[in-house]
Amino acid sequence: MSARELHLNAFLMGVGHHEAAWRHPRTDPHAHDDVAHFQELARIAERGKFDSVFLADGVQVMGDVRHSIAHRFEPVTLLTALAQATERIGLIATASTGFSEPYNLARLFSSLDHISGGRAGWNIVTTAGDRSAQNFNREVNAEHAERYQRAAEFLDVVTALWDSWEDDALVVDRESGVFADDAKVHEINHKGRFFSVRGPLNAVRSPQGHPLLVQAGSSEDGKAFAATWAEAVFTAHQTYGDAAAFYADLKRRVTAQGRSADDVKVLPGIVPVLGGTEAEARALADSLDDLIIPTRAVRQLTELIGVDLTDHPLDERLPPLPPVSHVNGAKSRFELVRDLAEREGLTLRQVLRRLGGGRGHQVVVGTPEQVADHVELWFTTGAADGFNVMAPLLPSGLEDFVDHVVPLLRARGLFRAEYSGRTLREHYGLPRPVSRYAEVVPV
Repeated sequence: MSARELHLNAFLMGVGHHEAAWRHPRTDPHAHDDVAHFQELARIAERGKFDSVFLADGVQVMGDVRHSIAHRFEPVTLLTALAQATERIGLIATASTGFSEPYNLARLFSSLDHISGGRAGWNIVTTAGDRSAQNFNREVNAEHAERYQRAAEFLDVVTALWDSWEDDALVVDRESGVFADDAKVHEINHKGRFFSVRGPLNAVRSPQGHPLLVQAGSSEDGKAFAATWAEAVFTAHQTYGDAAAFYADLKRRVTAQGRSADDVKVLPGIVPVLGGTEAEARALADSLDDLIIPTRAVRQLTELIGVDLTDHPLDERLPPLPPVSHVNGAKSRFELVRDLAEREGLTLRQVLRRLGGGRGHQVVVGTPEQVADHVELWFTTGAADGFNVMAPLLPSGLEDFVDHVVPLLRARGLFRAEYSGRTLREHYGLPRPVSRYAEVVPV
């Protein structure tokens, strides 16, 4: 193994990450609501010794119900089923600080950590867009900066709740009738701008102390938040230069917070379109892109960047986009799309095909050796600590990656052959947090 260990996360989405995956003959479009399908995906990733599997989420119908699979399971519920089908792989779910309460969310992830034996992770999102807000008694969403202010306080509360039972609070003495040492169970008595929470949590401290904290925003506010809280960051980049700049910037921010740069793992998304030859891989990529429904894709892009493109001609270049300061949605994804279109002079149709595979994550088309070369370059030269693997078709794309790319990464000394730990924190090489309420014993 190299001095650093590559980290791999399997991002599971329906029957594949390509927006036309459900139309492709190599998938079963009915599998998206079959728990057995997701259990099998988790077992495939565990066979490959991936660190974790990840489920995204949103609190609105995503996309176009006429032309795309709009249904998705609530992720924490689904991950409890995956926990029963696997033994070692980590289980990461998205949950929003914008449309949740800290107490409820702390219980959900504590429960998942207990049920899985210490394999839970929380992907923290603030949720952009007004449509989500309109499902929660609001007409418009909060401003970008305010969403991150709420998220910071949310994390203060959740981590305090996870700490509210000290590790040795349980006594369970039948003779005396003492179940727990009440001096080691703490009300947190939080009163802040957004939340008032008494505590304690009605769940004992979980195996990891705190489930792994993951973050997926790459805006300025997102990077500042990640530097304080995140232990892994899922990010999207189209070029090596952008990825390397983001990596260096985030690591600087982390160390400025008094943390070690190794405390945060950066995992860009990669959509590997694999073939036995480069021509076979390109043919698969083209067959998928040819199934894109333009009207549906335009609506999705409009929603993604917050600029209405429904009347823009498909074969004309994208119109000038507003400054990012005018955007109240996903700022980093807006900048990615804008920069891609401007850098390459793309028409709207070309942008739709470029984004169809992974919504802005880099699509790598080629042989297993070419994909392994890409992973090795980014990992060894300061652009990534690992990758968020987004198979275009599921399960076949994940099986191909596990069976043909992972062995190459192992042969190059980059990736594990077996798990060395049992918890998700151990997979990521991260310590178990000490409860803030525990008495510090002098050494």
